Amino acid sequence: MPRNTNQPVTPGAASALDRMKYEVAAELGLANYAQMNKGDLPSRVNGYVGGNMTKKLVAFAEQALAAGNIGQITGAAPLETPQQS
Repeated sequence: MPRNTNQPVTPGAASALDRMKYEVAAELGLANYAQMNKGDLPSRVNGYVGGNMTKKLVAFAEQALAAGNIGQITGAAPLETPQQS
């Protein structure tokens, strides 16, 4: 049973994020990343892929904000409210 319980904020974004993950992995020289057993890879390698994905997503948001597309950013991810214990 998978332990990942994270849900994408935007429905349908999972496939786009997967495509981006494999594109980033290919750019890093991991051409067959989709078929690799990620558990056999060092955490550093998987971290490079995730880190570079984050870098690209932040760059996209910065470009959108610089171009004045604030609605594209603020409407994309609703804020979470802190839970009181």
